[in-house]
Amino acid sequence: MRSLAFIVTLLVATLLTGCSLLPEERDETAGWSANKLYAEAKGALNEGLYSKSIKYFEKLESRYPYGRYAQQAQIEIAYAYWKDLEPASAIAACDRFIKLHPNHPNVDYVYYLRGLINFNEDLGILGAISSQDMTERDPKGAREAFEAFKELVTRFPDSKYTPDATLRMRYLVQALASLELHVARYYMKRGAYLAAANRAQYAIKTYPDTPATEEALFIMVKAYDQLGLTDLRDDAERVMRKNYPDSAYYTRGLDRPRGPWWKLW
Repeated sequence: MRSLAFIVTLLVATLLTGCSLLPEERDETAGWSANKLYAEAKGALNEGLYSKSIKYFEKLESRYPYGRYAQQAQIEIAYAYWKDLEPASAIAACDRFIKLHPNHPNVDYVYYLRGLINFNEDLGILGAISSQDMTERDPKGAREAFEAFKELVTRFPDSKYTPDATLRMRYLVQALASLELHVARYYMKRGAYLAAANRAQYAIKTYPDTPATEEALFIMVKAYDQLGLTDLRDDAERVMRKNYPDSAYYTRGLDRPRGPWWKLW
């Protein structure tokens, strides 16, 4: 047993000695100034070498945390992560910068970037080209994009990024309202009339003055009629006729006078 223990000890010692003799990986950035690190990181970013640029920016921030390049490196890292198709890391970098530097001259850009990251992520969720059933999609990214753009527009109305953020907010509101309607239609087809009415009502209250409002009212009329809730049905119809007197939903039923217009669908 003593011999076996001696042999094992000898082998371990040999392995450790061998490992210590292996050449250490050389850090090519050793000795680089903050200016050189930033220049190399920015160059890699411009060339589309996003992983390399992230590595350089992170080294820059860790070695020169109080230098004039550190804060800019934090912004660049967020952008690089986004371009490198790592949205979660990009958003985390944006949130970190906003928390650490709420009054930075370029914080408006970081709010805008955070909105863009969520917005572009959500194009695959809300885009019409997607084949996924809209009832299975998560609008979380769209809502977070809207909130980021809203904060930018509210806090920095004169920012050069505000006009574009405003346009994107309008798109997001309409997209989210359309998503709610799609879910309401799904409930109608399944015979879940109360859920359909509630979803349509939510769309009207949450996203007013959007094109989806007209159909939302129509769904409420239909759903309440199916439920036998005549008072609620009549209220919804009254609001619909007042706001959409020429609605196509009336016209489509006029040539088949077999009952109320909402029963002709």
